[in-house]
Formats: sequence, structure tokens, C-alpha cells
Amino acid sequence: MVIEWLTFAVDPDSRETFIRLDKEIWTAALSQYPGFIAKEVWISPDLLDQVTVVIRWQTREQWKAIPQDVLDAVQEQFDEAANFSHRMIDFREYQVRRYPTP
Repeated sequence: MVIEWLTFAVDPDSRETFIRLDKEIWTAALSQYPGFIAKEVWISPDLLDQVTVVIRWQTREQWKAIPQDVLDAVQEQFDEAANFSHRMIDFREYQVRRYPTP
């Protein structure tokens, strides 16, 4: 399994709208692709101006097989709907390692 980890800076007054739009637009689009497992949105009571999105993919190959033009179109749709300031401030990729138990 591969984890896509994104952190966004968002105006605290727009945070709930950002989360709703993310589900309606990004989650709806990504969940149609093979390899998508789940998506979570994490918020901190201490960092009101940040939203972290954690997406689980079966394989990196499946995740990266999503065409760039599709991603660009979804991003454009999201940006048009989100008429407030937001920007990605961190992007990470993790592999989930599991070791056999004796």
C-alpha cells in the first residue's frame, strides 16, 4: 500500500468548505480509479489554518496511472468552486511495510 499525504494552508473560516468541496470533487474523482482504497481528512484543533489529506492506494503504479489531464481538470474544477485562498504546503509519499509475524 502507498500513502499520498497532502497538507494545505486554508483560511480557518473556509476550512469546512474546503473539506466539503474536497470530498465532492477530489474524492469523487479519485475513487473511480483502480487502486483507490480510502481517503481521510485530518484537522488539528491547534492548527486551524491547515488541512491534511491522507489517501491510501493499493499500488504506486495504480495511483500514478491517473492521466495528468484528468488531474488538471479536477484541480481546475476545485479551484473554481473554492473561491477562497488555499495552497498545498506539503506533499509526501509513504510506503506501508508489513512484515510477516512468526
